[in-house]
Amino acid sequence: MQELQPVLNLIDADFKHSRDTLFELLRFASVGTDPAYHAECRKAAGWLETYLRGLGFEASQHETTGQPVVIGKSKQKAGKPHILFYGHYDVQPAEPFNLWTSPPFEPEKRKGERGQDAFFARGAADDKGQLLTFLEASKAWINSHGELPFNLTVLLEGDEEGDTSHLDRFLAKNPELFAADIVFICDTGMWDNETPAITTSLRGCIAEEIEVQGPRIDLHSGYYGGPAVNPIKVLAKLLASLHDKNGRITIPGFYDGVKPVSAARKKQWQKLKFNRAEFMGAVGLKHPSGEKGFTLLEQLWARPTAEVNGIYGGYRGAGAKTVLPATATAKLTFRLVEGQSPKKIHAAFRKFMRAQLPDNCKIKFIDQGGDSSGISVSENSRWVKAAGRALKSEWGKPAAMVGEGASIPVVQSFREHLGLDCLMIGFGRGDDHIHSPNEKYDVESYHKGMRSWARLINEIAKGDHT
Repeated sequence: MQELQPVLNLIDADFKHSRDTLFELLRFASVGTDPAYHAECRKAAGWLETYLRGLGFEASQHETTGQPVVIGKSKQKAGKPHILFYGHYDVQPAEPFNLWTSPPFEPEKRKGERGQDAFFARGAADDKGQLLTFLEASKAWINSHGELPFNLTVLLEGDEEGDTSHLDRFLAKNPELFAADIVFICDTGMWDNETPAITTSLRGCIAEEIEVQGPRIDLHSGYYGGPAVNPIKVLAKLLASLHDKNGRITIPGFYDGVKPVSAARKKQWQKLKFNRAEFMGAVGLKHPSGEKGFTLLEQLWARPTAEVNGIYGGYRGAGAKTVLPATATAKLTFRLVEGQSPKKIHAAFRKFMRAQLPDNCKIKFIDQGGDSSGISVSENSRWVKAAGRALKSEWGKPAAMVGEGASIPVVQSFREHLGLDCLMIGFGRGDDHIHSPNEKYDVESYHKGMRSWARLINEIAKGDHT
């Protein structure tokens, strides 16, 4: 506690300065996917480079096929653990602007929906506020003790919200820049408003687009209705064949490599007391309709899915048009769990579709790219255990060990190119409105987030990460 308390005291005393630091970063309209904002992305990268130099780090920008990455390195000392911290400075587009209470790139502190103090701006929770919780905690430790108790490399990118292949290629080409023992990521959330969480699994994702082609041209339904194959009807049957009556995916080999959830993990998830009715009711639904025989959390965190994201074909204008379309198209995504191969799922899906295609039809597949695999991290990891102790000390509650139904592609990149696992801790809350108007980050999340990282740094200083 003697090493920790001065750091916590400094975080508390300097919180106003930390808030001002966050506001500076939030003012950059760093929308990485929109060329109109690329200059703002470079300004944000330059600001972060200067910030890291202010910590005494060697810092530099590196060009990628997308936005520049910022890399900072503390002074390296032999025999110490090496942490790689990852964050992203790019943000989602802020449109529609008219739905924002205050301008999206003019940060403002005001009350949130629960009456709590919060910082409102695009990127406040995703990911600028989150990444600064770690960097500001590191700054407080350095100012209190002169140096961190580990070697630290910081990697900040600008393409997370768009084409993640830019960073993937950079990591594959430059693995020597990122030698480390573990990656820390602060881009996830709390379990609930009072309970911190450690994310120990992610689902991967692949995307497919299929086009069924029938007649050479659109046809008059009076002249050809009946004899001519209708691509919309064919496509509907193909999509309906993907699931059986129990919601199980019927593609041969789809479940190869999928492991059952352990009894211990099931018991742990039961203790979370997840409110199924509240979760479904929030989006106007009553009951889960996924794979039977599995709880809602298992469906979200531990089971793969096949979903139709869009379907279209034929006439879509006002009124009627008696036409048989020449083509029909669908967009699909598959959420994958650890053990499944994206490459094999692509191949099995295409084979399954072709096998059912009737005469007089052709099918075209359009790979959407951006494949990612499911990932899991052992809850018995020394880093997870250390983080659990740190989070419990700060929040007064044991950290929930949770899964994540969505994907964080960079986690796979770190494992594939660097051989590193990730410790995923975040302080976002369910009402942060990330990717939506009026995004916010609670003042408590920012403040206690910094204090939480300081406590984890202290665990490492004590050697309790082993």
